[in-house]
Amino acid sequence: MRFPTPANRSLTAALLAAALFAGACGQASDDIAVQETTTTTSDGEVVRVSSAAGFFDNSVVHDIVVDFDQDDYDEMVAVYVSEGEKEWIEATITIDGTTFENVGIRLKGNSSLFGLTAATSGNPEDLPWLIKLDKYVDDQNYEGINDIVIRSNSTETAMNEAVAQELLALTGLAAEDPVATTFIVNGSEAELRLAIEHPDEIWEEDNFDADEAALYKADSEGDYSYRGTDWDSYEDVFDQKVGEDDLDPLIEFLDFINNSDDATFAAELGERLDLESFATYLAFQDLIQNGDDIDGRGNNSYLHYSYDEDRFTVVSWDLNLAFGTANVNGGGPGQAGGGRPVAGNVPTDDTAPAESAVRSRPAGGPAAGGGGGGASGGVGAGGSNVLASRFLADDTFSAMYDQAVTELTEALFTSGAADEIVNRWTELLSAEADGLVPATTIDAEAAAISTTFPSA
Repeated sequence: MRFPTPANRSLTAALLAAALFAGACGQASDDIAVQETTTTTSDGEVVRVSSAAGFFDNSVVHDIVVDFDQDDYDEMVAVYVSEGEKEWIEATITIDGTTFENVGIRLKGNSSLFGLTAATSGNPEDLPWLIKLDKYVDDQNYEGINDIVIRSNSTETAMNEAVAQELLALTGLAAEDPVATTFIVNGSEAELRLAIEHPDEIWEEDNFDADEAALYKADSEGDYSYRGTDWDSYEDVFDQKVGEDDLDPLIEFLDFINNSDDATFAAELGERLDLESFATYLAFQDLIQNGDDIDGRGNNSYLHYSYDEDRFTVVSWDLNLAFGTANVNGGGPGQAGGGRPVAGNVPTDDTAPAESAVRSRPAGGPAAGGGGGGASGGVGAGGSNVLASRFLADDTFSAMYDQAVTELTEALFTSGAADEIVNRWTELLSAEADGLVPATTIDAEAAAISTTFPSA
C-alpha cells in the first residue's frame, strides 16, 4: 500500500507533518518570487492588495476579475439552455493584478448548472467556469498555468472541497490544488469562490511520470460499459484531454473489466490497473463521505493511461460533495449566495459515522448517502460502477481496500492532519474573506466538516 503499515506509523506521522508544514507555507515553487499585487475592477477601483507566491499558493486569498461582453454571455447561456453545449467566449481576466486579454472562458459543470435559464443567468459570478488563458493566444499563461477551474459548491466557503483536495494529495494520489479567490464578473460584488487546477497537459506532467500518456475524462452522461470497438460509440462517454487521439487503450480496458470472467479479472487486473492506487482511491472517497465519485450520479473520474506501463490509474475529480455535503442549488444560478446550506446539513444517512458508510460498500454499492443504487455500469443514472463493483467483490482486492481504510483513517484523521487543514483554512478565510462570508458561517462550516471525520 502507499501508506506504511501500523508498525511504521511514526514514519507516517513524520511524512504528514512535513506535508502539512509545506501546505501551511503555501504551495509555490522556489523559483516564483513573492510579489505584491493589486487587483482592480474594469473601472479602476482597487479591490484588495495581497502578497502571493504563485497562484496555487493557498496561504492567501487570490483575486480574479473577469470582464466579457454581455451579449456574448447571453448568447452562450442561450446555446447551453437550448442545446446543452458549452461554448467559449472571449474575456479580459485579471489574476492577482496581472491582466490578460483574449482569454477563453466557458461554463463548466453539470448538476451545478441545473436551473440555469436566460431568466436566471444574471449572476455569472456564482456560476462554475473554466478559464483557459491560451484558448485564443498561443502560450499565454500565468506562472506556467494555462487553465483555472472556478468550482461550484452548496456551501458558502467551499471549504469541504478545499480540505478534501489537500487530504487527497497527502494520500499520494493525484489531486487538484485548491485556492480561495475573490471572484468578480463585469463589476459585480465580489464572491468567495474556490479555484482548482484543471487536469490538462501541465497537470498531467506534474502528477505522473509517464513519457507518453493519455488522460480520459468520464462524461456525466456516460458509464464504464463496453460499447464495441468503434470510437464514435464513446463520443458522449469519454473525452480525451491529454495525448494524441487514441481510444484503443481505453476501449480494450473497458472490454476487459466488463467481459472478462471472474478468474481472469482477478488474475490480470493488476496488469491493466494500478491496484494499490485504486484501493486507496475507493477508501479515501468513502472516508470523506463523497457519494459523487466514480460510482455516483455524475460519473466523476478521469482515467490516466501510461503507454510506458500499459496500465491505467483512476483519478479523482469533483469533491464538492465531500464530507456529506448535500447537492443543493440554493446558492446556484441567479441566487447570489443566499440560502446555501452548511456542509453536513444533510439527511441522517449522509452524516452517519464513516465507519458504517465504509463497511456498506464492499458489496459494490456507493457509500452511504451516495445517491441510490442501480445496475453495474449505470453511473450516469446514479448506480454502482462496474470496475468498483467487481474490484470490491473480489476477496483479495477487497482486503486491499480494507487495509487502505485502516491506514488512511490513521494517517489522515486520527493523526490530526485533517484537523490541521481545517484549522488553517478557517484562519485564512476568517482573516482574508471576512467581508465576503460571515465569520459565524466560516466557523459553522468548518465545524460541520470536522464532525464527519472518522475515528480509528
